[in-house]
Amino acid sequence: MCYGPAVLDLTEELADAYGEVFSAPPWNEDEETIRQFAVRLQADSRRTGFRTAFAQSRLGVDGFATAWLTPRAFPTGRAYGQVTAQLGRQRVRELLIGALEIDELAVRPHARGHGTGRALLAEITADAPDDRAWLLTARVATDTVATYHRLGWHEVKPLPGTENAVVVFLAPNHPSA
Repeated sequence: MCYGPAVLDLTEELADAYGEVFSAPPWNEDEETIRQFAVRLQADSRRTGFRTAFAQSRLGVDGFATAWLTPRAFPTGRAYGQVTAQLGRQRVRELLIGALEIDELAVRPHARGHGTGRALLAEITADAPDDRAWLLTARVATDTVATYHRLGWHEVKPLPGTENAVVVFLAPNHPSA
């Protein structure tokens, strides 16, 4: 596990893994979005509670996860607005604020089906405050959604009529799960 900016030594390897995973369906991220991951990593590494877990083999970085503590002022960029729209401000405060937010989980195709994702999630959430961790994924990523269910993560049901493009999950041991 790496905490804070120490992970920046691995930026190139992590960006390569990110590109391989997220350029494929259903994500279909373009070269610019993939390039922006390395830029985001620079800023994210300075977030409160930032940490990275990664799996390596003789082939290099097989997968990684990044996380940080969700700030009191819940962000509005990226998919955060969709999270607030689905859960409402009160549930965001109760479930997510101060919890460990898993931002990225990427496992290269050759490392899937061997427990790599499960191990990365276990490592990165091991010291989550009061076992409170959460993540979101795209609703169209049905295999990913099914994987989180299989790993014991709990889907937070949207408020009536608010379902959108993201699915929010709480960690298996989250006290509100």
